[in-house]
Amino acid sequence: MLSATPNLPSRWLKFLSEVDSRLPGQVKIHCVGGFVITLLYGLTRTTADIDYIEISPANATQVLQDIAGPGSEVHKRHGLYFQHVGVASIPESYNGRLIEPFPRYFRRLRLLALEPHDLALSKLARNSPVDQGDVKYLAETVPLDREILLARYKDELRPIIIGDPNTHDQTMKMWLEVFFPTH
Repeated sequence: MLSATPNLPSRWLKFLSEVDSRLPGQVKIHCVGGFVITLLYGLTRTTADIDYIEISPANATQVLQDIAGPGSEVHKRHGLYFQHVGVASIPESYNGRLIEPFPRYFRRLRLLALEPHDLALSKLARNSPVDQGDVKYLAETVPLDREILLARYKDELRPIIIGDPNTHDQTMKMWLEVFFPTH
């Protein structure tokens, strides 16, 4: 379960502090992926990037990528980087449920993370073994609520999902059976 303000490991703190110091103004980033699952929910696997789906202001994407994207000076120094995810299947109303895990850590940089049910659903379209492991971990650790997950899928993700909805329906059905078994 997410603590009120999780500790930011020094490696990440140094990286993000340098990024913060180089930003010309306020930047808000909607984070997804391994960074969120490992730092907020304690999954023990390594990640070297912060995947993000949205940034505000919109013109900050290039600025952030120049400062701390793959191959940047900051990436080479810290071994960490920001990665913009151009296409993602995220529940429609996720924005109202974002969590700010590190408030007041930085002056210009504001990191926002997907709520755990939305984070799990962001893994549905790809459904790789790593994604399945992440969802299993969230289901057991947070724990995820089966009914909330299913309702958000049906109401907010399925109508806008990228790809064949029937394939995603089957994936969701499998997830419910495997990660939320009824005894």
